[in-house]
Amino acid sequence: MRPAEFPVEAIIEAGQALQAAGRNVTGFALRQKVGGGNPTRLRQVWDEHLASNSVAQAQPVAELPVEVAEEVANVTKALTERIATLAVELNDKAVKAAERRVAEVLRTAGEQREQAERELADAATTVDDLEATLDETKAEVETLTNKLAESQAHAQAQAVELAQLRERLAASEQTNRADAEKHAAELARAHEAAERLRVDLEALRKASAAELDQVRVELASVKATAESDLRHAREEARNHQLATEQANGLLAHVRDELSQARNQASDAREEAARLRGQVEAIEGQRAELVKVLAERPVAAEKGIT
Repeated sequence: MRPAEFPVEAIIEAGQALQAAGRNVTGFALRQKVGGGNPTRLRQVWDEHLASNSVAQAQPVAELPVEVAEEVANVTKALTERIATLAVELNDKAVKAAERRVAEVLRTAGEQREQAERELADAATTVDDLEATLDETKAEVETLTNKLAESQAHAQAQAVELAQLRERLAASEQTNRADAEKHAAELARAHEAAERLRVDLEALRKASAAELDQVRVELASVKATAESDLRHAREEARNHQLATEQANGLLAHVRDELSQARNQASDAREEAARLRGQVEAIEGQRAELVKVLAERPVAAEKGIT
């Protein structure tokens, strides 16, 4: 047999506490007091406790002594006449006792009915409380479900936005790489132009080594300027290479660097053009100088100093 969930003593204490508080002792009230259990069993334990306190302990009846029994037999005949009277009296008493018993039974049945009604009322209250709790739980579940749906929709929207951002970033990186490659090509062409210019200047310096000191100074100045521009162009190329390697995280910075590099390449081209102009001017001066030097012997022959 399955053991009881709550001991009898705890149930009796709960019923006594309810009585002390002026409350009706019902199965549901006992269940709420002890924290669980079958209301029918709890009520049965309480009723058994009340019955055990109300029933008087029966005393054993001693048997009549032999002498008393003989005396009773002797007086039996004398009492025969009284039997009819006693029968009537006993019948009357029995009828009255039966009526009292019926009244007691009716009173007990009424109390039981009232007790059942009180338990039914407690049960209805408990059901109402449980239904209210269920409604609150359903409302909370519905709220949480709505929040979950909103969260999932927000997460999906963020995922779509992230995918779009990645596509834009990939396109931007591709464009930046193309710009960087274009700028690197421009720098390479500028470097080649500067290198050619340096070679031309070096050849011009060697060809004009025997010319006047002023021409030598101008050529040295042009060479120093060209070499300075070449070093500047090489340094700009290295800086641009470093900026290109960091292009994935510094897109905006690369754009600025590209713009500056384009400006610098334009300046380098302008400087190269200016240097070419200087070289052409120097070549013109050299030609004139050579012409002058060539004419000096003729002039000397003619007596021109």
